[in-house]
Amino acid sequence: MDRTAPAPRELLEIAVEVARDAAATAYRMRAEGVSVAATKSTATDVVTAADRAVERQVMDALHRLRPADAVLGEEYGADGPAGPGGVRWILDPIDGTVNYLYGLPHCAVSLAAEVDGQVVAGVVRNVSTGEEWTATLGGGAWRDGERLRCSTETELGQSLVATGFGYDPGRRAHQARVVAELIPHVRDIRRLGAAALDLCLAAEGRVDAYYEKGLAAWDLAAGGLVAGEAGLRVGGLGGLPPGPDMVIAAPPALFEPLHARLADLDASGGP
Repeated sequence: MDRTAPAPRELLEIAVEVARDAAATAYRMRAEGVSVAATKSTATDVVTAADRAVERQVMDALHRLRPADAVLGEEYGADGPAGPGGVRWILDPIDGTVNYLYGLPHCAVSLAAEVDGQVVAGVVRNVSTGEEWTATLGGGAWRDGERLRCSTETELGQSLVATGFGYDPGRRAHQARVVAELIPHVRDIRRLGAAALDLCLAAEGRVDAYYEKGLAAWDLAAGGLVAGEAGLRVGGLGGLPPGPDMVIAAPPALFEPLHARLADLDASGGP
């Protein structure tokens, strides 16, 4: 059987089609009223019925369009391996669920296509505003037909930095201490509550940089590709790749000073 993956542009077209339909479902369900359906890691880590409905809709659509592909979703996990040369889709049905629950307009559907462990296409679509960010590996990052370039800021002290917090109380306490020590050395901090969107905002310079501990694959996949294709350096601490221990996305001139400050503060430590 031919396991050659389609070109990234073809995968992106599928991702955009599916993500737009999913975002429309999430928007409709929010308008109809949502409530907490369950909790996960802690009592504050919520899941709504919309999270589950949107994930199921996306999985069904992908299985219909590309039945041999695998899907990894936040709510239902993995439905099988992709295999060599195969495509795995990485989905966050509603990134920023707490924002979604409260009606705050910073939540998104995030969908990426991965081939042999490398993300090659991704889309992030804001459920509330309809803003849509896309990227393909080597093909740049885009929003509404405009190619994105990251911030040109070179001074950490003049940088607006986005971050996020986990749900475990111990981790939050550690992250709060890091923020308290970092904020005197930057212009300001923003905590908006949706990692995929934060990465996209950094991609177009609406914040200068972003960092966070605790991101899962579905938080990072599409937004991380958008950020990297917009010129941001996306990595972890100490030469590690971006992952659960730490994600830093910053323009090349800011990456090292932000990295050094976060390393000094043991930002990847704690629970």
